[in-house]
Amino acid sequence: MRSVSLVILFFVITAFIKPQTVKTRFKVTTGYSRIATTTGSFAAWLQSRKLKPAGTHTLTYRGNIARTNPYTAAVIDISVGEQNLQQCADAVMRLKAEYQYSKKDYKAITFNFTSGFKCDFVHFAEGYRYEQSGVWKKLTKKDYSYRSFINYMNLVFSYAGTLSLEKELKPVTNSNDLQTGDVFIRGGSPGHCFMVMDVVVNKARQKKFLLAQSFMPAQNIQIVQNGSPWFSLNAPANIPYGELINAAYLKRF
Repeated sequence: MRSVSLVILFFVITAFIKPQTVKTRFKVTTGYSRIATTTGSFAAWLQSRKLKPAGTHTLTYRGNIARTNPYTAAVIDISVGEQNLQQCADAVMRLKAEYQYSKKDYKAITFNFTSGFKCDFVHFAEGYRYEQSGVWKKLTKKDYSYRSFINYMNLVFSYAGTLSLEKELKPVTNSNDLQTGDVFIRGGSPGHCFMVMDVVVNKARQKKFLLAQSFMPAQNIQIVQNGSPWFSLNAPANIPYGELINAAYLKRF
């Protein structure tokens, strides 16, 4: 009976605990202040992403502890799926598309396949399906549900990647302008990318930032750390693909 009571107590307590977000979990380092974001913007949306409880392991789509788990600062509370699809570029596209879907900005949800085919959510939601010949074909009824959105994203994950995403993004020519929502990316097989989740700045205008990633095989989207979760452009990042945390690879949607 005691063990049952403890379990009930646990669920009662957790029900009243407000989930932490990127903004509330990660306190600003001494001497820095968080760069304000515009209400309703992509940057503000990223800062408000809910996180799984502190200490949660990063898991693969199979439920195993991911090899990137030692670099986990936090795990974003977003599904990874049951297939080996949502890897590095996919996580970046997922975050951007989730924001657009939450705003019901369906026409803005579009990504190019590596082949160059433009895969937009509206076509998919209207019942069209992609054929290998590189065309849409009307096969089913209209469906703008979240389930349909996830199916669309799985299609994108299957045919897009760092090579295609890198071409879609615009270079950030002034690294001092680094913003929440920017992406460090190098296209390749394999390539890799990180999403900037939050940015702080000091009086000398030096910036530090949080980074999110997925990996291979597909895993939870994690906030990464290198001792500290706050990275900067003028300090080496001793994590896998840390060399990409460089102004030369900085891009923006």
